[in-house]
Formats: sequence, structure tokens, C-alpha cells
Amino acid sequence: MLQTRFAIAAVALLACSATASAQFAPPPARPAAPKASAPSPRAASCHNGASFDRFLADVKSQAVAAGVSQRTMSEAAPYLVYDQGIVNRDRGQRVFGQLFTEFAGRMAAPYRMQNGQQHIKNHASAFARAEKEYGVPPAVIAAFWGLESDFGVNMGNLPTLKSLVSLAYDCRRSEMFVKETIAALKIIDRGDLTPDEMVGSWAGELGQTQFLPVHYVNYAVDYDGDGRRDLLRSEDDVIGSTANYIANGLKWRRGEPWLEEIKVPQNLPWDQTDLTVQLPRSKWAQLGVTYPDGRALPNDNLPASVLLPMGRSGPAFMAYANFAAYTEWNNSLIYSTTAGYLATRIAGAPPMRKPAQPVAQLPYSELKQLQQLLVQAGFNVGKVDGVLGQQSRAAVKAMQIKFGLPADSWPTAELLARMRGGTAQAQPGAVVR
Repeated sequence: MLQTRFAIAAVALLACSATASAQFAPPPARPAAPKASAPSPRAASCHNGASFDRFLADVKSQAVAAGVSQRTMSEAAPYLVYDQGIVNRDRGQRVFGQLFTEFAGRMAAPYRMQNGQQHIKNHASAFARAEKEYGVPPAVIAAFWGLESDFGVNMGNLPTLKSLVSLAYDCRRSEMFVKETIAALKIIDRGDLTPDEMVGSWAGELGQTQFLPVHYVNYAVDYDGDGRRDLLRSEDDVIGSTANYIANGLKWRRGEPWLEEIKVPQNLPWDQTDLTVQLPRSKWAQLGVTYPDGRALPNDNLPASVLLPMGRSGPAFMAYANFAAYTEWNNSLIYSTTAGYLATRIAGAPPMRKPAQPVAQLPYSELKQLQQLLVQAGFNVGKVDGVLGQQSRAAVKAMQIKFGLPADSWPTAELLARMRGGTAQAQPGAVVR
């Protein structure tokens, strides 16, 4: 979790247990001090050619200047080593190149919904307290808890400090991970965790809801009253801290919905189906949007967006202001929609309807080619990686409008064929950022 949580966070999801009997497990055994591996020659390019040792000395100086004690620096020193394997994992992500229905079908499976409901019962007091203090419904907390670690079963088994300094030395997001490294040292300094207890995912996240260290420092709370903020072992601390982050870090709006499945008509103005477009529910009702069973939407002014994660032929959702908390938690639309959907299931909503027919998805190579053509047309799609991120979706929508196709942001073979036939240039000012 960051100012905008990166998709790296959910790579750990693929390790989650797929069994309905998943229960709490103790944190991984404390590892021996990690060994270093040699950095790639290109790693020093963003540090004026400085070696890792010189770079690390500067990070340590920054940490001390930020108030970290020499005692903590000494205790952490054996763990502050470089691992090229961590950097390779970061550069090799392909988690979200899947259909939403496939990802959600696995990650929001019935057993995870049932586990979420059971954990709410098992920790009723902590959940009730968190909802009263922070305004975050238990189902919302439980969904993140289940997705991020299967309720503590899969938190990762790599030394956090090693992951953080390795990613800090890499050039891709150096400044961000320097801050995370210093935050991790502050966690040690205030007595929440020791360096050898600090074990988690390869991306440096910690605990049962996978907090990056900056958010651990800013939002972790001692909910069980033992004097420590322990997000690895204390379920009460996990519940309270997650609620605190959602409420105060992600600006959750007390008492408001986050996501609901809907049914959309075939003549809906598809260019309005976008998270950047908010209309009153009464307006969506006038346009023919209903609940899946045909019931009318409330005739009120609550603003909402229509979200089509797989275009006009796939599932459809009404996304409310609180859905922004999900896209801030993780900016992958597949992850954020799955998390919001799982929360509705834990809260009692029925399963989403299956598409009437399979939704075609461009193969990885063709989606990557489409991104390249979009770049040639003047759009900023972010990384050309064959993954349909928010920037790519916005660019697809703009080109659909240009070619007179239904503008539902879903890339199709027809759009690719049109663009192969002659890339239309974006109008001045049309670059999607």
C-alpha cells in the first residue's frame, strides 16, 4: 500500500491457499540473516554509478537523520543486503493479464467468502469496535484480509529488509523504496517487530493485510493493548489497523456503499461507462440500468459510475465514491473490482451473473501490439506490457470513439484491425495520462 498502491502487492495472492479449510497459521520461522547476491551492472545507473555499499551507507545516514537509533541500525545491518532475485521478480510480473471473471472466480471463491464470514463471527468484538470507530464495514476489512493473505496463512517468507533495500537500489522505484526501508527501520525502532521477525512478501509488505512499511508506521494501531502494533500475529491489531488505513488513508465514507452488480441495456451510452464519469442513480435508472433481477435503482442523487471490467458483454457494476478506496489500495482494476465484489459477497450479496456468452480477450501478443499502436497514435499507455491497465483502457476508449465503435474500453479484434489498417493520430491534447 502506497500513496497509490502498486500492483506488486497482489503478486502474493497467487500463493494463497486454494483450500476451503485454510485457517490461521503461525508466521514463518525466523530466517537466518540473508545472504547477498551481486547487483546487475545497470543497477547503479540511477545512483551516479555508486556501488550498493555506497548507496546503502547513504540510506543509513538518511535513516539516522530521520530518528532511527544506532542500536536499531546495528541490529538491522545483517539484513540490509542486496538480492538480484527480488529485482527480477519485480520486473517479471504478469499477474493481472487475466479475464476479470477468471481472477475473481478464483480469488473470490465461495470458500473465501465463507472464511470471511466466519472470521467476522470469531472476532465480532474487534470488528464491531472498528466499525464504530472508523466507519468501515466488517465485510470490507475481511475481504482485504482474505485476498492479501488468506487470513494470515500466506504472508510471505522473505526477509523484508533485504527486499526493500534491493528494490531501493534498483532504478525503477528507488525513491519510493528508500522511504519504505527507512519506515521499516522505524518499525523496529519503536519495538513493534525485530529484524528477524520482519518477514513478508518479496515486495516488502508485512502482515496479514500486507502493509508496506510506510503505512505500517502511519496506520498500524495497538488494538489488543499489548503495547505493540503486531500485524503478523495479532488479529485484533490487523482488524483495527486495516480499518484505520481504509478510513483515514483511503478516505472511506461512513455509511455509503462501494459496489453493486447491475444489469445494463444494450443501448446504454457506452462512453459514459467509466470510473471518471459519475451520474446520479436516478439518471442511470432513466438510461435503463437496473439491478440484475430487474428491480429499479433508487431514484436518488447518489453519484455513481458504471464499471465494465470486461466491456459491455461482461459483468457490470455500479461503483460508488467508496470504490476509490479499492483503486487506491491497488491500482489494478482486476484486483480492486475483485476485492470490492468479494466484500459484497461476504456482506450477503448473491454471486454475479455469468456472461451470456464468452467474452473474447485479445492474446497477450496482440494486446501488446495494440498498446504499441496506441503509443504511435500519441497516447500514453504507461508500460507496453500486454496488460490492460487504466491508461490502456482510457486510450482504447478514445480510439473506439474515433472509429465509431462502442466505447466500452474493452480492446477487441475489430479495434486492433482498424488500427493495423492505418493508425489514426490522436488530436492535440488527447494524450491519456
